[in-house]
Amino acid sequence: MSRAALLVLADGRFPAGGHAHSGGAEAAVKAGRITGAADLEEFCRGRLHTAGLVSASLAAAAVLGLDPVELDGAADARTPSPALRVASRKLGRQLMRAARATWPSAELDALAGRFPKGAHQPVVLGLVARAAGLGADDAAYCSVYECVSGPASAVVRLLSLDPFDATGVLARLAPEVDLVAHRAVEGARCAGEGGVGVLPAGGAPLLEIGAEVHAAWAVRLFAS
Repeated sequence: MSRAALLVLADGRFPAGGHAHSGGAEAAVKAGRITGAADLEEFCRGRLHTAGLVSASLAAAAVLGLDPVELDGAADARTPSPALRVASRKLGRQLMRAARATWPSAELDALAGRFPKGAHQPVVLGLVARAAGLGADDAAYCSVYECVSGPASAVVRLLSLDPFDATGVLARLAPEVDLVAHRAVEGARCAGEGGVGVLPAGGAPLLEIGAEVHAAWAVRLFAS
């Protein structure tokens, strides 16, 4: 297992398209729910324990060998917002492009053929982790860290928030990131025995509503 490969995959400069997405932060800023570092921390905490746990469990399950087509269906069922489903598949398609150039894999080729417009990003992430020789815990950590680091980076741009303050938010959330990554792997292992239906399915209604509102804007800084 290569820790260097994990660093490459988790690096924000890996060309997977995440820089164009705010993880719901742009809509939350416009609605006045994020006005500074304290609000950002609460927003990221909410994402982490809901959408973050769901995504990380899907990614971990893909590493463990669950059927990616079934996992894609599970991701659809856990994403009520059409706008978020579209965003997830766009991110999955971009991640797939970058990963196939970086870690060529028959599994990635097969998934790309099955979903030419993009599979859900967490499912792709799990297969990319497998192709890179990484484990379920690595995929879970990549997923949950992206869940909080994306909004933190976006808010730096949206509010001109001090980058030191944004990094402090991520550092304070680190123990909870550990906890959620561990829960995600446990959920994925349970799904290995009980099927994808037992994967975590926590919801975040404000994220879903915000995504639909954001998708209707004529002018926006981020894609989602």
